Amino acid sequence: MNTSPVHLVLTVIGDDRPGLVGELSSVISVHQGSWLESSMAQLAGKFAGIVEVAIDSANADALSAALGKLAGLKVTVESAATEKLAPARVANTRRLKLALVGHDRIGIVREVSLVLANHEVNVESLETHTSSAPMSAAVLFHAVAELTATPDLDAGALTRELERISNDLMVDITLDETIRA
Repeated sequence: MNTSPVHLVLTVIGDDRPGLVGELSSVISVHQGSWLESSMAQLAGKFAGIVEVAIDSANADALSAALGKLAGLKVTVESAATEKLAPARVANTRRLKLALVGHDRIGIVREVSLVLANHEVNVESLETHTSSAPMSAAVLFHAVAELTATPDLDAGALTRELERISNDLMVDITLDETIRA
């Protein structure tokens, strides 16, 4: 019987402890799944991640069932639309990198993401963290985002709007066009 491969996106969360990634990867391997891409982190004592898996469709239900039995992990399984895989890798897509640092306050991510959405810029990845400011007790917020946009993006207008909100938010924002493989 010939079956077709499917792509699954797994979201995983649980109390952080040694061995979680090993347990997760073992279940995927036992069911003949291929671990394609992932992003994982420990946040506030929790392990959280997202994983893309390619697997033969005949094994997908068994994998989902086995993942549901992992002790201490909540795993959600979603089917990925294979025709929509990797839209950001389209040859004429513009790639941008945004870096932000400033005093932490409520609404920074919201304000920046609204500007990006208004310019039809897609957030591919976003990493944030806080740190102590040198020589003071102030908390600094840091963000780095990988972005994609259509070739007709008005980068000047986007930059001007980001500069405007950076003054309002009292943060430094830089936006650079990048070339990524």
